Amino acid sequence: MTATPSSIRSLTVDLGERSYPIHVAPGLLDDPQCLRPYLAGRQVMVVTNETVAPLYLERLKGSLGGELDVREVILPDGEHTKTLASVERIWDALLAAGFNRRCTLVALGGGVIGDMAGYAAACYQRGVAFIQVPTTLLSQVDSSVGGKTGVNHPRGKNMIGAFWQPRAVLIDTQTLDTLPPRELSAGLAEVIKYGLIRDPAFLGWLEANMAGLRACDGELLSEAILRSCAIKAEVVVSDETEQGARAMLNLGHTFGHAIEAHQGYGQWLHGEAVGAGMLMAATLSQQLRWLSGDDVARVARVIESAGLPLTAPAAMDAEAFLERMRLDKKNLDDRIRLVLLRRLGEACIHDETPPARLHDFLSEYPRA
Repeated sequence: MTATPSSIRSLTVDLGERSYPIHVAPGLLDDPQCLRPYLAGRQVMVVTNETVAPLYLERLKGSLGGELDVREVILPDGEHTKTLASVERIWDALLAAGFNRRCTLVALGGGVIGDMAGYAAACYQRGVAFIQVPTTLLSQVDSSVGGKTGVNHPRGKNMIGAFWQPRAVLIDTQTLDTLPPRELSAGLAEVIKYGLIRDPAFLGWLEANMAGLRACDGELLSEAILRSCAIKAEVVVSDETEQGARAMLNLGHTFGHAIEAHQGYGQWLHGEAVGAGMLMAATLSQQLRWLSGDDVARVARVIESAGLPLTAPAAMDAEAFLERMRLDKKNLDDRIRLVLLRRLGEACIHDETPPARLHDFLSEYPRA
């Protein structure tokens, strides 16, 4: 099914001259006008991976037409591939093809591909155009929007990167039909996050519709994607380079990134680690007397209903957590800064938990 103008739902990330649209529709990949309005010139490099390429690469290239110079880079799949070595493969392909400053990179895949293609675009000839075509729920509601690009380091997630906004985010909801259930659940973690930090009504909507979302109901998924993108766009516009308010989008991420880095990238999916991390943040918020026991139980229920873990990894002790958390990008002046919840729907940045108390919290937190 090809998207029709009436089926496309859109919103704008309003960043002045660097503003860009987010278009959401089933069949968007087959729309001849899906990509072409956002290309900088004739040269197009599609960056994808070995899982996504057999499913969607030819469809995307077909929608571009025959008069463009279209090449592709097909990378291995998985979070463990999110490295400078993979980005160098993109640069090598651009140079081998003789692509100039009017080329456009198209990121076709999940968050790993989007982050690496965006970082390659930010650096190639000091900055070229790129377009996000996210194919996982997590990338559609989170990583494709806002211009954060980069790679992982063995000691910390996303520690090397740049802010580089795309020209457009094009979301074909039909790509979720091929998404494994575990990946869908991982994406729902970021959707839940938006309700917890900013929109209690959306949180209630998620609680009422989680079964339909996990069953891939197209209308429900479109609604969840649009509301999530709208919330993220509001936050990004207010604080593009994460000097303050944008850090609220990291609820659960300080704990979650520590889990990912310690366990080995890809062992826990990003959304699984964030899901566990959000419940850890809610539990600490309760200890600070901001949330009630009923609030934390509600957070646990919605996370569990999405198919996400509720406990920390058995192999991680408090020191293992703290070693990774000390490297978090939000930290200032050697103080671990956490995103916690003043109430459901209102997040805050907190850096006043005494180290000994944080150590005790991590030591006592349930493991599995």
